[in-house]
Amino acid sequence: MSDQSEGSAFDEGYVVPIAGLLSFMFALMAGLTAQRALSGDPTDVAVTVGFALVAVLALRIRMKAVAAQTSEDGEASEQ
Repeated sequence: MSDQSEGSAFDEGYVVPIAGLLSFMFALMAGLTAQRALSGDPTDVAVTVGFALVAVLALRIRMKAVAAQTSEDGEASEQ
């Protein structure tokens, strides 16, 4: 069963705010764990680096979603 839609997953407009919030949340968690990583066990650095990488990944997803929406808006205005 399909919904017969030919659009992309970014059409709904919920990806941009959710990805932005996820990016902010993981960046905040990376900042909160940074002091423990710098003053504690070297393995604690992995948690901070992991949070930072997920924050960057969520930011990249958000940027791709914004680019997809603006390209669709540009195509719609040309027609």
